[in-house]
Amino acid sequence: MNQDRKKFFGSLAIPALLVTLMWVVKIVEMAFSVNFSLWGLHPHSTKGLLGILTLPFLHGDWEHLLTNTPAVLVLGTALYYCYPTLANRVMMISWLASGLLTWCIGTPGSIHVGASALIYALNLFLIVSGFIRGNRLLIVISLIMVFLYGGFIWGMIPALAKPQHISWEGHLSGGLVGTVLAFLFRKKGPQKEVHHWDDEDDHDDDPNDGEKPYWDVPMPSNDDLKVEYHFRH
Repeated sequence: MNQDRKKFFGSLAIPALLVTLMWVVKIVEMAFSVNFSLWGLHPHSTKGLLGILTLPFLHGDWEHLLTNTPAVLVLGTALYYCYPTLANRVMMISWLASGLLTWCIGTPGSIHVGASALIYALNLFLIVSGFIRGNRLLIVISLIMVFLYGGFIWGMIPALAKPQHISWEGHLSGGLVGTVLAFLFRKKGPQKEVHHWDDEDDHDDDPNDGEKPYWDVPMPSNDDLKVEYHFRH
């Protein structure tokens, strides 16, 4: 139990750090009446490439931040807990690749902010990876992610996202990146459980505990028998 608790809190560390930085940025904005959204991602703009790095830390308002905070914590912790050897790579590639793809397909003149692209990448990675690996624990995690965040799929549809001023380009980019990473890393990290039947297991059900039954024991020959004759006087 202590080992599982230690693993859980270790998996929480990096997602908690990301969330802390997100909140610090928003608090600084409010305290000094500044708007860091100008440092967001500007599609098709050379200057806007910087937004690939800053994108997850910038949020339009408190509601936007409050919506993304639990998602980053839950999905990030699940990633580091289930895929400890892959988590850093998946996190960094999801961050950079989803931002770059958003920069490529985003509408020129628009500004994209928020951790949504990263969230979609992590969510789709966890869902797809769990099912294609066939690992029972990972499938359970996948089902939980579908239950918690399956509705996010609507955020990738322009007709539904545009009226709400939601960056469907970021959501779609993150979803595509997460899905590709799930297949790319499918042979790395935890795999489907394989059960091996050892020879020792066969002996467990042997009533003779590995000894030959009495009818298989060879009888001694006459030469091996020592016969003593006793005569009475």
